[in-house]
Amino acid sequence: MGFKCGIVGLPNVGKSTLFNALTSSKNAQAANFPFCTIDPNIGIVDVPDMRLDRLHQISKSKKKINANITFVDIAGLVKGASKGEGLGNKFLSHIREVDAIVHLVRCFDSENIQHVNKNIDPINDLETIKTEILLADINQVEKKLQKNMKKKMTSKEIEFLEEVLNRLNKGGDLNDFSDNEKQKTLREIGLISIKPYIIVSNVDERDVKNGNNYTKKLKEKFPGQKHIVICADIEDQITDLKTDERADYMQNIGLQKTGLDQLIITGYELLNLRTFFTSGPEETKAWTIKKNTNAQDASAVIHSDFQKNFIRAETVSFEDFEKYGGAEKAKENGKLRVEGKDYLVRDGDVLFFRVNV
Repeated sequence: MGFKCGIVGLPNVGKSTLFNALTSSKNAQAANFPFCTIDPNIGIVDVPDMRLDRLHQISKSKKKINANITFVDIAGLVKGASKGEGLGNKFLSHIREVDAIVHLVRCFDSENIQHVNKNIDPINDLETIKTEILLADINQVEKKLQKNMKKKMTSKEIEFLEEVLNRLNKGGDLNDFSDNEKQKTLREIGLISIKPYIIVSNVDERDVKNGNNYTKKLKEKFPGQKHIVICADIEDQITDLKTDERADYMQNIGLQKTGLDQLIITGYELLNLRTFFTSGPEETKAWTIKKNTNAQDASAVIHSDFQKNFIRAETVSFEDFEKYGGAEKAKENGKLRVEGKDYLVRDGDVLFFRVNV
C-alpha cells in the first residue's frame, strides 16, 4: 500500500504549481485566475529511500521498486462550497477519496497574483476550508439519518449518528472515538473532518528557510498540527534541474530538504506508516504498512494468499543485511531470526515469507 494525499486550498494559493513540482510534471495548469483546476490532477511519485538503493546494490537485483505516494491536485475551494458554490461538489467528492489532506495556504504578498480575498490572511483561509468541510460532514450525517431512519436503523446506530451530528454542530473533534467499529462507521459515511492533515505554508523565496510572520501566526494558532514551510516556485525550479545540480542549488539557498521529502516524512508520521523490504536476485522492493502490523498481515500486502497460507517470516534488520552483505551472511552470524505470525514488523526489516503452496 502507498498513500493518497490531496492538496487543497483556496484558489490561487499555489496548489497546481506545488503539484507539478512534487510530481515532476506539468500536468496541472497553473494560472493567475480562480478555478484553473477543475478535474483533479493525479500524480504517483516514488518514495526515495537510501535503504532500498543499498539493498538493491547488495542483492544485485534485476529490478528495484520503490514505495509510492499519490498526490491529487483538487479544485480550489471557496466559502459556500458545502452548498455547491464554486466547484464545491466536485471538491468535496474528490477529497473524500484521499488518506491525508495537505492544506496549502498562501503566506506571501504579491500584487501580481489574485487572491479570492482582499487581504492575505492564512488563518482565515484555513478556517474557511475547515468550516466548509465541517458543514459538508454535517450535511452527510443528516442525509444518512434521514435515509436510514426509514430503513429501521437500530437505536444504537441512531444514537451514535446523533452524537456525531451534535459534535459536528459544535465544531467538535471526532477522532477521540476510540472504538474501532465507530471509526470504521465514520470512514464508511465518508466524513472528511476525520482525515489527518498537514498545514503547508507557501512562502516566497526569501522566507523559505526561516518562515515569516504569517507562518509564525499559523503555528501559534494550530500548535498541535504538522506544519511545513515551502516555496512552490523553488520546488518547481528544483524539478527543472538535473539531479547533480539540485544539491548545489539547495545548498546555495540554505534548503536542507525538498518539499517532497518533507511531505513524505511528515505523511508517514501522520499516518503511522512503516516500511519493510523484500530483496533478492529478481527484485528489491519497498512495502508500506501501518505501525504495529504483524508479520501475517504484512504478508498480505504482497499477496492475499501469503496471509492465508502463512507459515513464518525470516527476518533480518536492514543494518545487519548491509553489515554482513546479505541474508545468508547475516544468518551465518546469527542475525537472521525466525518469527511467527504475531511478530510486529519493524521499520527497515528485510523479510522472507515462508508459505504453504
